[in-house]
Amino acid sequence: MRVIAGRARSLPLKTPAGMDTRPTTDRIKETLFNMLQSGLYGCHFLDLYSGSGAIGIEALSRGAEKVVFVEQQSKALACIRENLAFTHLDGIVMGMAVEAALPRLEETKEVFDYIFMDPPYGKEEERRVLEYLSHSSLVDEDTVIIVEADLMTDFSYLEELGFYMKKQKRYKTNQHVFIMKE
Repeated sequence: MRVIAGRARSLPLKTPAGMDTRPTTDRIKETLFNMLQSGLYGCHFLDLYSGSGAIGIEALSRGAEKVVFVEQQSKALACIRENLAFTHLDGIVMGMAVEAALPRLEETKEVFDYIFMDPPYGKEEERRVLEYLSHSSLVDEDTVIIVEADLMTDFSYLEELGFYMKKQKRYKTNQHVFIMKE
């Protein structure tokens, strides 16, 4: 795995050993960031369930002003910190569960331009996070929430939460769903 473009282009990234994380492949990451490119410069980006930090690091490399990484697994946290040091990029790393981090982030009164999440598949964690974000000050009408999920993940509840699916990009085994407030 590597940084695809920007200041840290082509630098390799470490990934945690074991099966606890599912790194986004370079090809899928490149497709995702080609879709986001026009809005990245100077943006504030929240990377939930960060794993190795590859998504947030790609955002920083491509010009994001601020990236917050949220990850609770110690091996993954070590990878994020090593990858940030190796790429000479700066981000804020929160070593805690997403459910604990979101209320803390609200205290900052910050609104994020992009919120990316790649939660464990099949546990409906994306739904719980979206339920929280539906009434959160972290999101406004311009925030784009991107969920990486398996192809079977149900998003039929979005309208109930005041969201809509702006775009969906399906791959062989997973998808990116782009969600915004109504």
